[in-house]
Amino acid sequence: MMVLRFDISPFKTPMRYTLPAVRKQVYTLRMPIRWGDMDAMGHVNNTSYFRYMETIRIDWMRESGCLPDSRGEGPVIVNAFCNFYRQFEYPGDIVLTMYTSDPARTTFETWCTMEKAEDPGRICAEGGATTIWVDFPSQKAIALPPALRALVTP
Repeated sequence: MMVLRFDISPFKTPMRYTLPAVRKQVYTLRMPIRWGDMDAMGHVNNTSYFRYMETIRIDWMRESGCLPDSRGEGPVIVNAFCNFYRQFEYPGDIVLTMYTSDPARTTFETWCTMEKAEDPGRICAEGGATTIWVDFPSQKAIALPPALRALVTP
């Protein structure tokens, strides 16, 4: 049997992103874990967590009237991450809570905590994304609309 060894010394302390101290809770969503979210190991696959965050972000934008218009302007994700603490398994429900922070001229941050509905307050995963507001025809970043800036400012 061949054993591969890797030098992980640069990675001894894993990079972790955490919720900022100054943030605004903007949306909560409860959703079921789907059978297809699981992988061969019997737990929810890591890619599904990014779909969960996408779902709450889009639901919040829809509720807020900030959906993208491919012939106009809208949000584009330029960075996304997720920290995994405890696994999810089917069946069950997840409670996602979304926060916003750090609005700049053209960008803002979204953050999401994920917990099992039957175990409230115990975060199983958290992640986020940097969102940039774009004029789609010109493919250029533009200033956040005033209404959106008001929504995301803590």
